[in-house]
Parts: sequence; C-alpha cells; structure tokens
Amino acid sequence: MLPPGLSMLWESADPSGALAGRFGFTGFDAAAAWLATALEGTWGLTPGPCTRLVISDRNAIAWVGGLVVKWSCAPERFARLDAAARLLRDLAGLGAPVAAPVVATAGRDRAVLAGPAGPLSVVVLPEVEGDWLDVADPVAVHAAGACLARLHRDLATARPAVGPVGPPLAEAVREWLAGRDPGHVPAASRRLADLLDAAPVLEDEPQLVHLDFRAANVLTRGSSVVAVLDPDEVAPGHRVVDLAKASVHLGTRFTGWRPTPAPAQRTFRRGYESVRPLAPAEARWFEALLLWLGLQAVPGPDDPGGWAAAARRAARSADGDRVEFPPAAP
Repeated sequence: MLPPGLSMLWESADPSGALAGRFGFTGFDAAAAWLATALEGTWGLTPGPCTRLVISDRNAIAWVGGLVVKWSCAPERFARLDAAARLLRDLAGLGAPVAAPVVATAGRDRAVLAGPAGPLSVVVLPEVEGDWLDVADPVAVHAAGACLARLHRDLATARPAVGPVGPPLAEAVREWLAGRDPGHVPAASRRLADLLDAAPVLEDEPQLVHLDFRAANVLTRGSSVVAVLDPDEVAPGHRVVDLAKASVHLGTRFTGWRPTPAPAQRTFRRGYESVRPLAPAEARWFEALLLWLGLQAVPGPDDPGGWAAAARRAARSADGDRVEFPPAAP
C-alpha cells in the first residue's frame, strides 16, 4: 500500500512543498489538525490519528482512523465532484461495490470548507480493506471484467447521463488520426485507419461510464472485487470505449505505467462478456479501440513501459489473429 506520512501519488515533486503551495498547509501535522477539526465540526466525528496523506495534482487523500478523506482545491471541479459523490451514493444503493460517502451533519455528501489557502471541496468515505488488482491473477482479472459490466448496468440506472457528449466515435478517431497522432507507431496508425474505414455504426446510446477503471482503482480480496474507487472521471460515453480503455490501462498503478499484457486483456473481456456480451458492432469496434487507445498511451521515443511495442502487437492481432470468446454464462 501507500507509505505512511506525507507522499506524492505519482508526481516527482517534493510533497511538503506541494502541500504548502497547493493547499496552504505548513506540514503534515497542520493538515492532520485541520482534518480533525473539519471531521468534528462538519461531520460530527471524533477521528483517530491521520496515518498517511497523499497528494495527486490539486487533490489530496488522507487516511484517518478507518476513514478516507479526499479534498480538492480546484473550484472549477467542485460541481463535478458534488455530482460524483451523489453518484457514489446511488451506486451503493444499487449494490455496486463502492463506498458511500459519510453524510455531513448538514445532510450533504460533500462539503466546501475554508482551507488555509482557499476553499476545499471535501468528501469522507469509509475505508475499504483490500489489495490493488493484480493483472497476473486471472481469476481476479475475470472478476474485474464482470464487475465493470455490472457497473455499466448500474450507471445506466443510477442517474441520467448529464454533460456534453463528444462527437460521434468514428469522427473522433478520424480527427485524432488527422491532426493529433504523433506517429510513434506508423504501422499501427495505418492499421487503425483501415479498421476505421470498415467500422460499423454503433447503435447504443451513450450512458455514464467510469473512464478510469484500472488496477489503482480496483480493490480485491481473495481474487474478488471488493471496491471500485474514484468515480471522479465518470462521464457520458459508449460502454465499449470504457471497456477498451480499461483493457489498455488495467495494469497501471500510479508510477507503474505499463500496458496490460494481452492474456490479461482477453481474460478481462471474457469476464465482461460473462455478464454483458458485446453486440456485433461493439465487437468490431473493440479491436479498433484497443489500437487507438494504445497509440494514445505511447509517451514518445522514451518509452520504458513498452507502449509502442504493445501497439505494434495490437496492430498485428487486429490484422488477423482474431480471438474467439466462449458464450456468455447465463
């Protein structure tokens, strides 16, 4: 798990400097004292000690006596974070493996409080014990795929899709190929263009999807999924896009940013289709989406994770090595 005390989640910045510069706290102890006051005054809780505090961009996460407290100093995201907290409660009510927010004394799932350097949007969640998903465990990977399919079902009923929906999928991919493809893997880009020309129309309506379903946000215990974390990126989209994005990034954790091995991708898809089989058009699109999202993940010539090699393998697979999946379980 994450180290005790103060640390950065994925950045190489000095955590003490980030804590002061982004949130205004002079140190770990000052942040812990502010948290204790906030939990008592706004949530009516008497918290235990703060054991760790992790900074990620303009967000922070603290572990306090069986609770996880998350806050953001980005006011432009406060409305979206409010919606994410309400969505968590809806999903928990449907039986999804998520942690419902602890309600503040004023009846809100999330509260905006005065911090030393400006307003902070704060949510309090119960801590869920578990390990990050291990993509080397095929039973856990299959379970994660099935979990994503059930999450899609729940997201479709939890709340109506709100917010802008992007351009049609084929248009978005063509636009990327024409103007934003850096050309790191030319053969894969050419293969993507060929797949796009033959891609059918997706007939499903966009709905809310997770968009950040990966090892760092999936907790397991005994190869079973016990919690899906971080719904902050939830937005309207196609389910097959979310499945493909999760397949590409499933193995990523914070600073461990490497492509998902192909066997794990296949197992993950089997798990998903054991609950929700892909429609024929979605299955055709899935091959192209794996390639597109894999190409977007290539960082450039300096590629220690091997993303370019993974894109080349995906292009060869899409060129003819089709994988047959067993029928979905009833």
